[in-house]
Amino acid sequence: MAKQLDLNRSVFELAQEYPELIEIMAELGFSEITKKPVLHSVGKIMTISKGAKMKGIPMEKILDSFHAHGFEVIGENGPEKKKEQQEAEAAPSDEATLPKSRTEQLKAYLRRLGAGEDLESVRADFVAHFRDVEASEIMKAEQELMQEGTPLSEVQKLCDIHSALFHGATKEEQIANAEKAVEESLQKEKLAEAMKKVQALQENPPQVNYADKNARAAALAAIPGHPLYTFTKENEVLAPLLKDALEKLAHGADINDEIVTLRQLSIHYAKKGDLLYPHLKVKYSISGPSDVMWTVDDEIRDEMGALVKETHHDAAWKERAQAVLKRADEMIYKEQNILFPICAVWFTEGEWYGIYRDSKDYALCFGVENGVWEAAEARQSIQENAASGEIVMPGGHMTLEQLTALLNTLPVEITFVDADNINRFFNEGPKVFKRPGMAIDREVFSCHPPKIEVMVRAIIDDFRAGRRDIVPVWMEKGGRSMLVRYMAVRDAQRNYLGTVEVVEDMEAAKAHFTKEE
Repeated sequence: MAKQLDLNRSVFELAQEYPELIEIMAELGFSEITKKPVLHSVGKIMTISKGAKMKGIPMEKILDSFHAHGFEVIGENGPEKKKEQQEAEAAPSDEATLPKSRTEQLKAYLRRLGAGEDLESVRADFVAHFRDVEASEIMKAEQELMQEGTPLSEVQKLCDIHSALFHGATKEEQIANAEKAVEESLQKEKLAEAMKKVQALQENPPQVNYADKNARAAALAAIPGHPLYTFTKENEVLAPLLKDALEKLAHGADINDEIVTLRQLSIHYAKKGDLLYPHLKVKYSISGPSDVMWTVDDEIRDEMGALVKETHHDAAWKERAQAVLKRADEMIYKEQNILFPICAVWFTEGEWYGIYRDSKDYALCFGVENGVWEAAEARQSIQENAASGEIVMPGGHMTLEQLTALLNTLPVEITFVDADNINRFFNEGPKVFKRPGMAIDREVFSCHPPKIEVMVRAIIDDFRAGRRDIVPVWMEKGGRSMLVRYMAVRDAQRNYLGTVEVVEDMEAAKAHFTKEE
């Protein structure tokens, strides 16, 4: 008896009955079917004919292959096709066929995008079954996809498409827009009321009401000098600059000068990368922004740098410029509606004080002054130095005040990471490579973007294994020659105690040895 293949049934159902179908379909071009998470999600709401249309594979080719493998194909436009199955074919994402969990449903939409389905087709199904969605739900869905085996690179690649799918549907957008919320909250009575909510939520973060996170973020952004105040002000300057550049580009103008100006956003991105992403990931196990948004920041910054270096501004250059400007604009949306509200929910007042203190080390971005956060300054002024007595070492002894001043006087930037890969010490003062105090007691790897983390891990692994003792890296930073030396710290018995990073500005040495005699 011939094996009957009913095309009205889902791919998942057919594959369960005939496992050999997976290999046959993979050979035809349906490569995603070999991925179990895709088969068990998208496969449950996808038919072969629908998939063929998405992939552009002729049904004749598919039917010939099935017949050659001994299948009798039924159901395609035949009398066996029931009315409800026709409706399911027209709307493959009917809620009856979707997993019950909202997160699972969102993951199904994201997988469909990953499988190459048209954005508008997925959006139509999403709108039909979701009135709104929390930004935190989107983040959770993306994180679970990665935990289930979806490569980080795939999630990063789809990051902008995901944003386009949910744009206009998040509860965050349905609340008054951020600018209006800030202006209204500046009224004394409303600000006081909002800050009461902030105070209550800071005292007990695990019981935070997520529905309040946008109002909370807006309230914090209304406090002069608060980190969210500065981040928001920078975005308020950046947004019209991006719009102006896009309009000029649309009219055929060369926008190289505009991109030069826009590259200041690298300061804004650096602050996020140093002060927000790692803290969310390490302290609160919220890894989505660090894993995805951080990489997108780097891509935007690098692409703008590459565009400025090119002298031939042809159609391809303009197309790349338009794409990166749109990505930067989309990042503003992600920050205001996803990143900042999440930080507002979880970060304590003390943590914001630390971020405020660390942010002073960064250059101005688009001319936006950090401002003075009076509460943070008052907190700093009443802190007392409780340390007393002397520190005794084999080479002598000194007070803590003397040792601190000595280390801060040395013309180098010092970082010490202990044997457990934890940041234990930074000396103070202006730095070429920012080292926020909030990173102390945090794993060193969390302080680097994904593409740099691999190198840092390799160096420390070599130090721990005794394969190397020093790794020098010469580089240009801000137009100056810098020497960065990573050195293994060992005791008298050569046991590994940690790693020290020393950064030294070599411009003076270069000038001395290259001067004309």
